[in-house]
Amino acid sequence: MIRTHTAGSLREEHAGQQVTLAGWVARRRDHGGVVFIDLRDASGSAQVVFREEDHAHDLRAEYCVKVVGQVRVRPEGNENPDLPTGAVEVVADTVEVLSESAPLPFPIEGGVGVSEEARLKYRYLDIRRQQVAEAMRVRSKATYLANEVMNELGFVYVETPTLTRSTPEGARDFLVPVRLQPGNWYALPQSPQLFKQLLQVAGLERYYQLAKCYRDEDLRADRQPEFTQIDIEMSFVDQEDVIEVGEKLVARLWREILGYDIPMPLPRMTYADAMARYGSDKPDLRFGQELVDMTDYFSGTSFRVFQADHVGAVVMPGGGSQTRKELDGWQEWARSRGAKGLAYVLVQEDGTLGGPVAKNLSEQEISGLADKVGAAPGDAVFFAAGARNAARDLLGAARLEIGRRCGLIDESQWSFLWVVDAPMFEEDGEGGWTAVHHPFTGPKPEWADNFQDHPGEALAYAYDMVCNGMEIGGGSIRIHRAEMQQRVFDVLGISKEEAESKFGFLLEAFKYGPPPHGGIAYGWDRICMLLSSGDSIRDVIAFPKTASGFDPLTGAPTPITAGQRKEAGVDARPKAEA
Repeated sequence: MIRTHTAGSLREEHAGQQVTLAGWVARRRDHGGVVFIDLRDASGSAQVVFREEDHAHDLRAEYCVKVVGQVRVRPEGNENPDLPTGAVEVVADTVEVLSESAPLPFPIEGGVGVSEEARLKYRYLDIRRQQVAEAMRVRSKATYLANEVMNELGFVYVETPTLTRSTPEGARDFLVPVRLQPGNWYALPQSPQLFKQLLQVAGLERYYQLAKCYRDEDLRADRQPEFTQIDIEMSFVDQEDVIEVGEKLVARLWREILGYDIPMPLPRMTYADAMARYGSDKPDLRFGQELVDMTDYFSGTSFRVFQADHVGAVVMPGGGSQTRKELDGWQEWARSRGAKGLAYVLVQEDGTLGGPVAKNLSEQEISGLADKVGAAPGDAVFFAAGARNAARDLLGAARLEIGRRCGLIDESQWSFLWVVDAPMFEEDGEGGWTAVHHPFTGPKPEWADNFQDHPGEALAYAYDMVCNGMEIGGGSIRIHRAEMQQRVFDVLGISKEEAESKFGFLLEAFKYGPPPHGGIAYGWDRICMLLSSGDSIRDVIAFPKTASGFDPLTGAPTPITAGQRKEAGVDARPKAEA
C-alpha cells in the first residue's frame, strides 16, 4: 500500500506515530513560510503542516500527493471541533506530488453556484465533493441492506435480459438494431414485468432483482432514460403478503441508514379518498389544507364558471394579503398547467369576501362559504371547476404549491402510507379504456366476475407506497387465469391476434399451471435520493443524464456514421417484408 493510514482515521491516540498519507489537496493556506494543507481522501481529511522552504512544491487545489510525517496534537486553541480529525495534524517530513491537477472548472470545496451541466460534464470532479460522495456511499449501503433483507426473506436473485422484444408498457421503447438479422430490432426493457411473471410460472416462487429499466419518455423534470428499480415477485400470495415484504424492506433501510423507526404497519388510504381529499394519488400528508368538494354547495349557482360537473376549493392561510401581482401570478401558474385560470376569493379581516369571484356569488353563497371551506379572516380560497379529475388535479397541485409558499411542510417529518384500491381502467379519450397500471393487474376479489361489465367502477388489486408525496413503489396481484386475462384484453380492445403478437410467450407459459402471484417494484433511485436528503435522483446516480437525456460527460447521444448505419442494418427491411 502507498499509505499507512487514511486521512480521516487520524485521532489523538495516533500522536507521535509516523504515518504515510495519500490523497488530494483540498485547501492550501500560507502563514509566513509555514504552509497548511487539508489532505482529502475517501475517508475524510487531515491537516498537514510543513515549511515552504522544505517542500517547495507549488501545490495547488486537487494535486494528488503523498505525505510522510508525524502526527501531533494541535496546539491549544487551534483545534477544529467540526472535523473528526480536528484535534491532530501531521507535521510533514516529505511531500511527493503523485500527479498534478489542471486549473479546475469549478471549486471542489463549496461548489456553490455551479451549473448542473458543468457538474455533470466533470462528474468525476463533482463526486469528489463530500455531499455527492456521501450520496454514493448511502446508495451502496442501501443496496447491501436490500440484498440482506431479501436474502433473509428467502428470495432468489435472478437477472433478466436487457435485450428483449418490444412490449407495450406505457412508454416508448429504446430500440437496438440487430446486425445479424438486418431489419429486426431488440427493445431495452421498460421493466422486467413479463420475465418476473415467467419466473413464477417456473416455480422459483420468490424472485427479486436490482433491475436496469429504460423508457424513452418526453422531457420531465426528475426522470432518467435509464433508471434502477428493485423488482420483487412472489407466488401463492395476496396483497397483505406483498405489503408485509415491502414494509420490512423500507423499515430496515430507514432504521439502519437514518436511525429512524417507521411506525408499522403503515397507514392505508384508498385511491378514491386520496383524490377527493388531496387531489393526488400520492398525497403528501406532512401538512393539512385538504380539498373541499363544493359541487353541491354551488349546485344552484348563477355563476357560470361554477356551473360545472365538479367544483372544489383549497384554502391558502394568510393568502388574503397577497398583492394583485401575486394573485395574477397564480393565474399564470394555473395556465402553465393547462388550466384556464384559478378562481379565488379573499376573506377580509371583517369576514367579508373580496376578489372578482365574490361579486358573482349570491348573498346565501357568500354568507356560508368561509365556514364551508374552513377559511379564517386573512385567508384566500382557490377554486377549480370543470371535469372532476381535471379540477382535482389542479387543486392538488395548488395545495402543494401553497404548502411550499407558506412553509407548511415539515421537512423533518417522514410520512409513509399505502394507496390502495385504484381503478382497473380509465377512459382513453377515444371512447375506449386503458389499464391504469398494466394489462396483467388483477381485479379486487369482489370484482373478479364482473369487472368487464363496469370498467369505470372496477377496482384493481393494486397498491402503491408513498413517502412525503412521492410514489416510491407500486405493484399488484397479477392475473394468472387465461379466461380472466382475455376479459381484460376485451375491455382494452386487444384482440386475440394482437395479444398473441404482443404477449404470446407469456400467454403460452400461462397454459402450464401458473400459480397465483403478485409483486411490487420500488424506484431505487428515488429511495436512495430520500435516504441521502437529495433534491433529485441525479444526485444519487454516478453518471446521470440531464432532463433532456443528454450526457454532458461523454456527449451521448451522438450521430453514427453511414458505415455504422449500414453495418447495423438500421435501414434494412426484414426478410419477410422484403
